[in-house]
Amino acid sequence: MPRSIFNAVSTNAVLILSLTALFWAGNFVVGRGMHETIPPLAMATVRWFLAALIFTPFALKYLRQDWPTIKRSIGIIFVLGMLGVGCFNSLAYIGLNHTTALNGLIMQSAGPVLILLAALFLYGEKINARQILGVCISLAGVLVIVSKATLDNLLALSLNKGDFWILAAMTIWALYTVLLRKRPDIHPASFIAVTFWIGAIVNMPFFAWEHLTIRQLQITNQSLAAIGYISVFPSILAYLFYNKGVALIGAARAGMFLHLVPLFGSVLAIIFLGEQLYLYHALGFGLILAGVTTAVRS
Repeated sequence: MPRSIFNAVSTNAVLILSLTALFWAGNFVVGRGMHETIPPLAMATVRWFLAALIFTPFALKYLRQDWPTIKRSIGIIFVLGMLGVGCFNSLAYIGLNHTTALNGLIMQSAGPVLILLAALFLYGEKINARQILGVCISLAGVLVIVSKATLDNLLALSLNKGDFWILAAMTIWALYTVLLRKRPDIHPASFIAVTFWIGAIVNMPFFAWEHLTIRQLQITNQSLAAIGYISVFPSILAYLFYNKGVALIGAARAGMFLHLVPLFGSVLAIIFLGEQLYLYHALGFGLILAGVTTAVRS
């Protein structure tokens, strides 16, 4: 029974991609909430080293059997690890040091659009009318939330350097998502373990530069708890789920679930930060869910 339940869960793309969005929403909240205590490159580097250390023992069996394929395909594996693990998270954390949560949510919502465009330009993957409609509906929902359903707030939005860092991060993520189709035929555990180590090692010199020249990680109970959370849920579990989701339903449709990140992020802010729930939240949530449902429907 446990195995049958696991198999049912692992093949349910909607469930595992929704959980991925939930975990990444928590990562967004933690990244912004702890930005004064944990520098961005420290957060990214320590996160991936800890995630790699935790996960590698569970992946050893698969690493041994896949090692010949890993060596033959190390080029594309390195590119995927550098983009999706190393660069994406570092850029996102840098952005969260310089932008508001409001603008960050808008940049995050650009992910599905960028994935569709990356798939179009790299592989000529056609965008159908349903996907375009789903993107538009979901973006409308995000804009309703971040503007509090008022035109004045929407017109008052402005971009700063943090917004551009997050937009760059989402562009990197789009490339990673589309390039996942080139992933070698190895066990997901092997792929995750190797790319985690690549991401951690790629970030290490930048972390050292940040530590020596800008500011240092402050070790507190809160920072340790934050690093523990982002090392397990948005890292190990979310990446396993996301990669599996892309394999099940494709990059473009899986990317639509990124619209759930601002939805879940707002809910987490209400629960943990004491923010109030308003009518525009409900309206925006409904539009986001409707957009995702429209885009992923076959």
